Amino acid sequence: MGKQKKERLHDIIGIACGVFLLIVLVASIISANTTKTVGDANVSADAVTLTGSAPGRNGPVDVEIVADAEKIYQISVTNHEETEGIGTVAVEKLPVAIYENQSLEVDAIAGATITSDAIKAAVVNALESGGLDPAVFQRAVSAAEPVEKTDVELDCDVVVVGAGGAGLTASVLATQQGEDVILLEKMPFVGGNSLRAEGGMNAADTKVEAELGITDSTVENFVDDTMRLGHDLANRELVQTLAENSAEAVDWLFSIDAPLTKVVATGGTTHKYLHKPEDGAPVGEYLVEKLKAQAEKLGIDVRVNTKATEILMENGQAVGVKAEDAEHNYIIHAKSVVITAGGFGSNFELMASYDPSLANAVTTNHAGATGDGIKMAQAVGADTVDMEQIQLHPTVIQQDGTLVSESVRSHGAIIVNTEGKRFVNDLAGRDVVSQAELKQPDGYCFIIFDQHLYDEVELTHKFVERGFAITGKTYEELAQNMGLKGEAVQNFVNTMTTWNESVAKGEDAEWGRNNGMDDDLSTAPFYAIKIAPGIHHTMGGIKINSNAEVISTEGNVIPGLFAAGETTGGIHGGNRVGGNAVCDFIVFGRIAGQSAADFAKSAAVKPAA
Repeated sequence: MGKQKKERLHDIIGIACGVFLLIVLVASIISANTTKTVGDANVSADAVTLTGSAPGRNGPVDVEIVADAEKIYQISVTNHEETEGIGTVAVEKLPVAIYENQSLEVDAIAGATITSDAIKAAVVNALESGGLDPAVFQRAVSAAEPVEKTDVELDCDVVVVGAGGAGLTASVLATQQGEDVILLEKMPFVGGNSLRAEGGMNAADTKVEAELGITDSTVENFVDDTMRLGHDLANRELVQTLAENSAEAVDWLFSIDAPLTKVVATGGTTHKYLHKPEDGAPVGEYLVEKLKAQAEKLGIDVRVNTKATEILMENGQAVGVKAEDAEHNYIIHAKSVVITAGGFGSNFELMASYDPSLANAVTTNHAGATGDGIKMAQAVGADTVDMEQIQLHPTVIQQDGTLVSESVRSHGAIIVNTEGKRFVNDLAGRDVVSQAELKQPDGYCFIIFDQHLYDEVELTHKFVERGFAITGKTYEELAQNMGLKGEAVQNFVNTMTTWNESVAKGEDAEWGRNNGMDDDLSTAPFYAIKIAPGIHHTMGGIKINSNAEVISTEGNVIPGLFAAGETTGGIHGGNRVGGNAVCDFIVFGRIAGQSAADFAKSAAVKPAA
């Protein structure tokens, strides 16, 4: 065969391979955003195929149904952009429940209420589009028959309670050390509050920063900023551990195919610590997906819908847990126990016991953040610290508790009140900005950004798609669409002009902001999102030392018991720095996993056979 013919053949083969890979990619994208059709192949002659849509958490949720006036024969979600591991659980399970019960009154999937409600609303819209009465399918659902649970005993080296970021990290690390791990999660999905982290992970002295020419992000500065912004209430030893281990934690993330390659500043700090995914994706979803994949690769026994209820003790040492799911009561024997069950930002009764004003507040926390791990640890003598320190986040959408991440302001957004004016350093500490907002007229404010920032920061897209963003082609039009009246419209125009001039000068003479000023807000169209403070993080929890060992009320280590993540206290003091929670769950998750593995290898008291 001639040289030219061989080259043409190679070209043809290359093109064919490229087309094949493209088809596979497209198919994978489509399959990732759709579900298989649920229902009956035998369809009434009167049935019609109908479609409907409703807004979910991240965008529209589209459904297709086959139905007549009396029965839904088939149902599928044909398109969605819901969060992997949360919304996707509802996408998978709720259509089955609707079909099997022939009712829209089925329970929402725990932790995925917004997506569940969107699916139900989309089905209603589909029925109405075909002239069918949704009321027919709003019948009460019969209570499930009680199940007689089976008693089951399991053995492992390490049992981890709570499959959020800290729990996944601890489980992966302990397994990498050769230990057999069981990971329990009471919710129907893994990820917990970590899935809701949108900004990034703070870290100091990293290789990424060095490659970017960032020289002032030192461990010393990290510690000083964390202590200062936490009102010097944090345990400095724990903060020092957090900072000193942050660079190694970033390296470890690279090793499990979870690189964080962009670095920006975060609220209140003067240095760039915040490490983000290259594509700007929300850091929580990104890391949970990578950690979950690693757990699956390592064959970790992950049990969702399984609630731990009690820590088992023997001779003063933690030797396992009791747990339960819908069909079983478990006794899990282990050589060490790790509590990573999250905070209590959705337990309003507990929060109100420390601050009565929080009883009716909105929260950004997922429904499972009720402090169960803290209570279990207290029951075996664990001490707690900083329980009264409950953080408000300044940029929360009040309709459903959706968080507008600090990273939006880190890229240049500002906050204005209903008088059209800035009133605070927009990137001061979360508590400072929240308290300033609470003093503004009308009890709410707006976060402002432009088309350039929208194009640069992907996570802003969902706010526009879900209808939370107000738009305007000019500053005047945006102000009017925000509902500003009279002088407030001109105030807003003046505010935007002054801000753009400040960015050009590199100095915010009005409020002293010194970061997130790389780009002005001059590219039309312009956007505003109505926001107010909401409960975001509970800084208090189980008392630990720098080895993630749990400390008793008597000041002693409880052998075999470890804890990490938001279930612990002492790391954030009176105010958590944005980006430090992710650093916390990776750094102390790794420490807890390593410590638990080491203890399991040398445990003096072996679990019962």
